[in-house]
Amino acid sequence: MNRCGWVTQDPLYIDYHDHEWGVPVYDDRTLFEFLTLEGAQAGLSWYTILKKRENYRRAFDNFEPEKIVAYDEKKIDELLQDEGIVRNKLKIQAVIANAAAYLQVVEEFGSFREYIWSFVGGKPIQNHFASLNEVPASTEISDKMSKDLKKRGFKFVGSTICYAYMQATGMVNDHITSCDCYGKDQQ
Repeated sequence: MNRCGWVTQDPLYIDYHDHEWGVPVYDDRTLFEFLTLEGAQAGLSWYTILKKRENYRRAFDNFEPEKIVAYDEKKIDELLQDEGIVRNKLKIQAVIANAAAYLQVVEEFGSFREYIWSFVGGKPIQNHFASLNEVPASTEISDKMSKDLKKRGFKFVGSTICYAYMQATGMVNDHITSCDCYGKDQQ
């Protein structure tokens, strides 16, 4: 199978590339999960976070924002001792802040999906890049998303993180044109 050049031979990475990356996500909890994981990735590789994803699900109550907003200093201290996640206090505090901001967005828009997908007009953008060198780290849309998320109180949502989030959740499909996943799963 032809794949994008960033994929290693690791089965976990292959599975992620083949079945998740670039596939549209519309479930609110899953959208929140990816926002959390992309923020955790800041300064690290996605592979590092992908290997820790199950630990994150366990540590952060399966990404249920209603539970996360109630985390206190004791819970933060527990998380800082959890070797299964990135033990960075600012990133952990960001998850809690993001859960609160997420709930406000849901209250305002009816769902997180309605809000976040509005940045791409409600449908995936299919890009047509022939090589990885053409794929941008950020775009005008990710700039706009980042600015609006920050205004709403979200943390660790810079434009580069937002663009990676858009790729991970299928808001944009950046599989290169020679990849067998190019253009698939665009619904």
